[in-house]
Amino acid sequence: MFRKKEEPTPSLEPIPLISRVTSILGEGSSWKGEISGSGGIRIEGLCEGQIDLDGLIIVDQKGRVESDLIKADTVIVAGAVRSNIHAKRVEIRSTGRVWGDVTTVKFSTEEGAYLRGKIQMEEEEPPGEAVDPEPDESAASQPALKPKKNLE
Repeated sequence: MFRKKEEPTPSLEPIPLISRVTSILGEGSSWKGEISGSGGIRIEGLCEGQIDLDGLIIVDQKGRVESDLIKADTVIVAGAVRSNIHAKRVEIRSTGRVWGDVTTVKFSTEEGAYLRGKIQMEEEEPPGEAVDPEPDESAASQPALKPKKNLE
């Protein structure tokens, strides 16, 4: 009569390494060299050198990165970055400052953010489909399509 309803237990599926922070470069610490691999990193100190991660990079408000190139799935900047950035998603927070060119699929910025460089937006490739860099010769021999004339 007065039974407690059993609530379903939430599934405890692990969050993929790509979308979470697995390493931290703490405040007051510095790193000089290359960082590569998978997983995420939160930078609260100084990082000098190339970063190439299959995952997330967060540059904290007190964090600084000086590099030629940062490559990752997602880059969130709340501190200072002197580097070009290539990522699927880039966010520059209101306290973030970026000196370098950004190449991305998705870009967002908050009021007060600073960017000195160019932004190049790319189209997202559907999974499993690679773009053929060299066109077929048969396609080159076909006439180009002309726009339809307005019949009004």
